[in-house]
Amino acid sequence: MQSSKIREIFLDYFRSKDHLVMPSFSLIPQSDPTLLLIGAGMAPLKPYFTGEKKPPHPRVATCQKCLRTPDIDRVGHTGRHATFFEMLGNFSFGDYFKEEAISWAWDLVLNGYRLPVDRLWVSIYEEDEEAYKIWNERIGVPTDRIVRLGKEDNFWEIGLGPCGPCSEIYYDLGEEVGCARPDCAVGCDCDRFLEIWNLVFTQFNREPNGELTELEHKNIDTGAGLERMAIAMQGVHSIYETDRVKPLYNHFSNLAVAGKREEEVPLRIVTEHSRGTTFLISDGVLPSNEGRGYVLRRLLRRAIRFGKLLGIEGSFMTDAVTLVTDLMGSTYPELKERQDYIRQIVKVEEEKFQETLAQGTEILNNYIEKMRRNGQKVLPGEQAFKLYDTYGFPLDLTAEILEEEGLEIDGASFEQNLREQQERARAAAHNSVDRERVSRYRAAENLNTIFTGYEMLRNEASVLLLLVDGEERKAAKQGETVEILLDRTPFYAEAGGQVGDRGTIEGQRGRIRVEDTVFAPGGQIVQRGKVEEGEIDAGETVLAAVDDGRRQGTCRSHSSTHLLHRALRNTLGDHVNQAGSLVAADRLRFDFNHFSALTEEELLAVEEEVNRMIMANVEVKATVTNLEEAKKAGATALFTEKYDEKEVRMVSAGEYTRELCGGTHVSATGDIGLFKIISEEGIGSGLRRIEAVAGMKAYQRTVEKDKLLRLIADDLNSSSNLLEEKFAEHMNEYKQLQKNEREMKQRLASMEAVSLLSSVKEVEGVKVLSAPVQVESADALRLAVDEIRNRLDSAVIILGAVSNGKVILVGSVTPELVKRGLNAGRMIKEVAKMVGGGGGGKPELAQAGGKNPAALPEALQAVEDLVRAQLK
Repeated sequence: MQSSKIREIFLDYFRSKDHLVMPSFSLIPQSDPTLLLIGAGMAPLKPYFTGEKKPPHPRVATCQKCLRTPDIDRVGHTGRHATFFEMLGNFSFGDYFKEEAISWAWDLVLNGYRLPVDRLWVSIYEEDEEAYKIWNERIGVPTDRIVRLGKEDNFWEIGLGPCGPCSEIYYDLGEEVGCARPDCAVGCDCDRFLEIWNLVFTQFNREPNGELTELEHKNIDTGAGLERMAIAMQGVHSIYETDRVKPLYNHFSNLAVAGKREEEVPLRIVTEHSRGTTFLISDGVLPSNEGRGYVLRRLLRRAIRFGKLLGIEGSFMTDAVTLVTDLMGSTYPELKERQDYIRQIVKVEEEKFQETLAQGTEILNNYIEKMRRNGQKVLPGEQAFKLYDTYGFPLDLTAEILEEEGLEIDGASFEQNLREQQERARAAAHNSVDRERVSRYRAAENLNTIFTGYEMLRNEASVLLLLVDGEERKAAKQGETVEILLDRTPFYAEAGGQVGDRGTIEGQRGRIRVEDTVFAPGGQIVQRGKVEEGEIDAGETVLAAVDDGRRQGTCRSHSSTHLLHRALRNTLGDHVNQAGSLVAADRLRFDFNHFSALTEEELLAVEEEVNRMIMANVEVKATVTNLEEAKKAGATALFTEKYDEKEVRMVSAGEYTRELCGGTHVSATGDIGLFKIISEEGIGSGLRRIEAVAGMKAYQRTVEKDKLLRLIADDLNSSSNLLEEKFAEHMNEYKQLQKNEREMKQRLASMEAVSLLSSVKEVEGVKVLSAPVQVESADALRLAVDEIRNRLDSAVIILGAVSNGKVILVGSVTPELVKRGLNAGRMIKEVAKMVGGGGGGKPELAQAGGKNPAALPEALQAVEDLVRAQLK
């Protein structure tokens, strides 16, 4: 039975039992920051189990794509372990319980899939008498076929909260695939007894005191691995022999070099990881060194490494995407829709890593050889770190290669080297600039400045410190450039992409025009500016006032970036993450990771979504909470930022977007007014940049465009509303004029060609024409050569022209003369040298250019001698 049929029978069976059949969710968890990836059928349904959300139906069935890596080291070494798999499942949210779950599972296995009962075994939690009685008394499974297992195997719980016992159905693959130990039985770690279905009975709640209490509403969560069910149904011994996986295995086996095509473990690893790689990228994951992006990178690089061990060359993982799509695309059509995109990402990562792999493997092999000579079993941490830091060779790959050789890494030493490098990097990043800054602001070390700018734009403050040219002063006088620290300030210091505030600081006898606001190395807020009049004294009370209009513009831009970020994720996928930004009063810039240019339709969709949220005028609110609570609320955090675990600031625009952010924002999205994208471009591998404007700047841009359209309409004697139609008319006229021009040039070339026929000479029985002509381009010169060639049955033709101060040459030799040894490419190359240029081409047709128009006549005269030379 094919895998597609196994899936169909399962879902149809539970549909008949009044289950709502739901499609597979993405591998990327939605609104669940506690999960990296979906690794079980119940994971996307967790809000229904916890009561956070009401389920669409009390009974649900799915076939969920899953990916998990705890067993990655076992992939390839057994026939049943995989990182990517499909999980068939039926779920009850406070509806049916054990008896129905067990009865239906047994009925489907026996009567739906028709598996032989003598191959089936059942396990239960050792204390679950209720399950035992159902299996034994209600279903009729003999006692000797029911195995009691302990808490570690058959009791599901994750800390406090809902939990419960499990019951599993096993399929006996036969002694030939077992471990041959006398005590081999259900629960053994060999491949013989294959778990095909796990039934979880969520009936308890684990209390803080450790006690179990009965849940009022009990749930059912079952999982039957499709690949494992296929092993049983198709009479094979591993997932690599099933219909959805075997073609991949055979594909890689055929690519392997002779002598390695039977190496089962590496072939299995490459096969298995090609599936996970394809599905992760399809669902929006991109390779990175963090989070789920690292999972993808690890799978892909691990597959590449084992592919190389098999002698497979080229972009073999890129090509595998097509085969995975062919095998799985009918079930998951998104694979077909995104195939080119997936291939592009795999190709970039594959090419990048192959260089790293070759260099790193050679160095590691040298280390291993030296260790063997010295009788060492542990690779020094500094050597593993050098591979990691200097050559980009992944630590887990180093560990895996060493393990294959019976060796290991000195992990503690590696970690020490890593910490030291991080400290050096931090120091290096700050040394050149920060050494001066630390010295400059040494007088501010013990001072404290409080930011009041979230609540107000003006406040009184005491002057804590005045610096003029880095020197502490008791007073700053008119005309001096000054840095000033206040005990309380509404000025926002540049951070998180947002520019620093400007404004004024006014005392009793003077005023400072603040031109920028920054942080000192110690975190104090520093206002930089110039004393416009009078003088400001240290210790005096001043009025600090932020430029209100500029701050409002900055707030509009910053809130716009949050809306833009969410709109990009909604339009392009959840792989989009902020990679940098500039938030200024008059413009904004947003960098993000994505592997292709946005289409016009995508840009319009993003811009429209942002403006719809602006028109919705939802409240923008900042909340201070801890990092864990913010993540639970679904707040987006930047991988590049380090956050305080105990206190973070979360900015929300209604339910549309939540981000961890320390910047200033509008009170409601309607305050933004209008949002307009100016440009979108690539700024690096996998990085895009959008520049945009908001508020009055967006309005002004719209007005300028309308003005330009009116000017164009006036020039075309049209109105703005008819401009498109009028423009189309003019374009048609323009194209016709271009066509007429080409035809005219062709006729002129023909006429000039006819006039040149009288200049044809004979050189040793060969017709030769070499002459200058008056044309404007190489195309026109080629037309002239073509026209002459059509009129002369046999000839050597070399024509030259001068265009924009440069020489153009085109030469032709008819086929029968080529047979006599004449060659247009070699001939025109010699002529080009005489005019200070170069070129060449085929024996029948060639083109060249030069820099010396004055030498053209003499160069053309040399053609006759070149013909004679080639005829010899």
